[in-house]
This record gives sequence, C-alpha cells and structure tokens, in this order.
Amino acid sequence: MKTPYDALPMSAQAAWQDLRRLLKDAEAEDIIGAPKARKIAGKIYWYDQYRLGDAVKERYIGPDEPARRAAMEAYINLRETRAARAKDRARLVSLLRAEGMAAPDLETGRILSALAQTGAFRLGSTLIGTHAYRLYEGVLGVRFGADQAAVTQDIDVAQFRALSVALADGGDAVDPALGETFSDLEFSPVPSLEKGRVWRWEQSKRKTLVEFLTPSFEAEEKLRDLPALGVSAQSLHFLNYLIRDPIRVPVLYRQGVLVQVPKPARYAIHKLIVAERRRDGPEAGKSRKDRAQADLLIRHFAAEEPYALVDAYRDAYETGPRWRQKIDASLRRLPEARDALDRALAETGA
Repeated sequence: MKTPYDALPMSAQAAWQDLRRLLKDAEAEDIIGAPKARKIAGKIYWYDQYRLGDAVKERYIGPDEPARRAAMEAYINLRETRAARAKDRARLVSLLRAEGMAAPDLETGRILSALAQTGAFRLGSTLIGTHAYRLYEGVLGVRFGADQAAVTQDIDVAQFRALSVALADGGDAVDPALGETFSDLEFSPVPSLEKGRVWRWEQSKRKTLVEFLTPSFEAEEKLRDLPALGVSAQSLHFLNYLIRDPIRVPVLYRQGVLVQVPKPARYAIHKLIVAERRRDGPEAGKSRKDRAQADLLIRHFAAEEPYALVDAYRDAYETGPRWRQKIDASLRRLPEARDALDRALAETGA
C-alpha cells in the first residue's frame, strides 16, 4: 500500500531531527536559576528555581522526559555556546526550506515566534488546526508539496484549563502578557458576547485570527478562563482527545521556533469528528478541508505506521456512541481512508 505523500530525502529527515534536538537543547537557555525536579500526583515535572530579592521563586518548565532531563543537566555548557548553536539552527532552517518543506509566511512566523517567546508553549499550549498539520512533514518524513488542505491563515491554540489554573496558582504565566504581545503585532481583541472576556484577536491588515480553545467537560461549550495565558478560551467537546500527549516540533522560521502540536494520528481521527460537526453549518468549507487532511493522514499511517493509527482510532472510537457516530459518518464520505483503516485493523489484529 503506497503512502499518499512523497518521502523527504534522508538528508532532510536527518536535518529536521538535528534542528528539533538543537531547539530542545535551547530550552535550557531560558533557565533563570537552577532546574529542579518535582513529583506531583505520581509524575515528575521540572521547575526553574531562582531567587528574586529575598524570595525563592519557581517557574514551570515542563513534564519530565529523557530529552528535557538531558537538557536540564547540560544547561550550563549550552549557555557558553549559544551563538554557535543559533547559527547552526539557522543553517538547518535554510536547508529544510530549500528542500521544499512547508515554512510559515513572515507574519505567521512572527506570531508563532512571539507566542513561544512569551512562554505559551512552555506552559502547555498546543498549536492545533492546519498550522499543526503543516508541521507534520518532519514528523512523518514526507513532503506535502502544493497540498491545498495545508493552506490557512488562522492560528488556533489550545490549553487544558486545569493545567492553566495550576500554573497560575503557582505563580507562573506568560511574560509579557498576550494582550501586549498581540498589540505589538497589530492585533485587536474581538469582542465576545461575554463582557470582559476575549478569546480571539484579529490582525486588521491580513484578517488573520488567533483563537484560544480549551476542552469542554460539561454539556455546554462556553467561554472559560486560562489564567496562565491571561486569556479566555472557547471550550469544545472532543478537544481533550486531540491535545492529550502532544509532541514538540520545529517551525521553519529564522533560527527555528519550537512549538507543541498534537500527535498526527490523533489529529487525523479528531478531524473525522470535527468534519462531521461542521458539515451542515456555516463552516462547511472547513469541513471539506478537515476530511481532506484526515484522508491523507489516515492513508499515510495505514501504509507506514498502522499500529499508531489503530491505537488513535480505538482510543476515540471506544470513548462513546457520539464519538463512533461522527467517526463512522465521516469515513462513509472517505472510502479510500475507510479501506486503508480496515487494512490497518486487519494487519494489526485489532
């Protein structure tokens, strides 16, 4: 079974891995004091512990994982070679762009870079939507080319509210405030029906929207506050599945920007659900793009990583009847994806 995408040259795949490694290493450069590991509810999290006047402060870095642990241990040496590593990252970005990999336009690159600099992704925010889809080239080792399913201007960012509250309660938040950052980028807040709550910003010259979202665990999908980000967010059902266990990937802008995105197999299955939700409403055009992205990713995973696809599918399909209804309805409109998924299920014995 052939994947629908063209493979990236091995040299480009290696360069992408090198860029991601260098960006992960560079996370340690933002440490103010000394890294400290803390166990919370059975899991290990890293904090930056530093002194401010007579007080000892802590700033959240992220969950424990081998790459982050190694970066924490090596942060002193990394500081000494900062300029050389930045030059290496810029060289790799240029190389990957020359290979035809998807890169953001100037304005999108500026926005994602600004969000990263405020600490939004460090604080658990996840880039979702088509901008995340575009970044899967390096993850999958493929080239999307002129894929119309990968065209967008709007930027969607999601965060779990419980995490946002816990971080804010611990004294950690974006810096500078996102409202200030968006103002510098010539964005204006879009008024919402709830006075005093803003979850969308629009850039007047390009009509680009940045929207903040959060999972809904209640019957209603209402606005909720994300205190660590200092914004409100539109809560949505099914979003918790998408942003669980995200991955970090580079954006090909300047010296590279490290952002957080959903796992691509989860993204594919989630797009089946979202496409059905939007099918008959004012966003029917987005529904068609949702299905196109799901179709291509499902066929790729069926050919290259069937176990990852089946795991993501089973996790969603077995959640409940509403999930199954939406997934099945979308797959009926995507016969090639349905056949590919069936083959993956048969191959893995699921």
